Amino acid sequence: MQHSEMLAKIETGKGFIAALDQSGGSTPKALKGYGIEEGAWSDEQEMFGLIHKMRSRIISSPAFTGDKVLGAILFERTMDGEVGGKPTPQALAEKGVVPFIKIDKGLEDEANGVQMMKPMPELDALLARAKGLGVFGTKERSVINLANREGIAAVVKQQFEVGRQVLAAGLVPIIEPEVSIKSPERAEADAILLDELTKALDAMPGDDKVMLKLSLPAKAGLFDSLVDHPRVLRVVALSGGYSRTDACAELAKNRGVIASFSRALLEDLRAQMSDAEFDAALGSAIDEIYAASVTKA
Repeated sequence: MQHSEMLAKIETGKGFIAALDQSGGSTPKALKGYGIEEGAWSDEQEMFGLIHKMRSRIISSPAFTGDKVLGAILFERTMDGEVGGKPTPQALAEKGVVPFIKIDKGLEDEANGVQMMKPMPELDALLARAKGLGVFGTKERSVINLANREGIAAVVKQQFEVGRQVLAAGLVPIIEPEVSIKSPERAEADAILLDELTKALDAMPGDDKVMLKLSLPAKAGLFDSLVDHPRVLRVVALSGGYSRTDACAELAKNRGVIASFSRALLEDLRAQMSDAEFDAALGSAIDEIYAASVTKA
């Protein structure tokens, strides 16, 4: 797929984005969910080998195609690895799936009710490498725990600063200021985030577009104006700790928003499954998430 084909697919295609970007801190939890207990690896390299094997199995599955999966977000090591003897981004593109790369290096400690992104001193080099491998876009995550306007404004400012760096490298950023669904001030935080995102989008120079990855809002339809904003290529939603059933039910209430699920996509998959069982479970999950992304309540 050429960049223009990827752009058209992400902007207008029917389907969702698979988040296959669990990093160092979340990998043991992801492996445990997959049926591999901690202790099955002796060092970090073996751990990442196991998670790459899981991701390779997903990407190689006949259930995983561009018919319903528009894109996939990769961890840096996954991007640099191979699936079926081909560089991972190439293996995805050949299945009609647009490759993205997670670029953030984790979260700072909470301050003003939010967790900012840690510094990314080698970002330009990573972006150049990703571009060379045929990656279309990036994803960067911050977390909002409380309805603190100063904190939320700082998160949005940092996200858009990084987003401009990504755009300058010829890639499309997915801006992800996640509101914790466990927040006691979730609805208020959603409203402040909507206001700050709108201001940042309105202030963007030129005609570049960004993507937004947001928690499913406490009030269904809250992000309609972001879906319609001329500077937004697509709004995608994270599952944020919901089960797949609950995440899909909430997603279906929000017009124009498609899924970018991780845990909710993978929750029924186990390392011990036969290929037939694995493909059936993955296919069922893909069908359910696709339906909630495309058919709205």
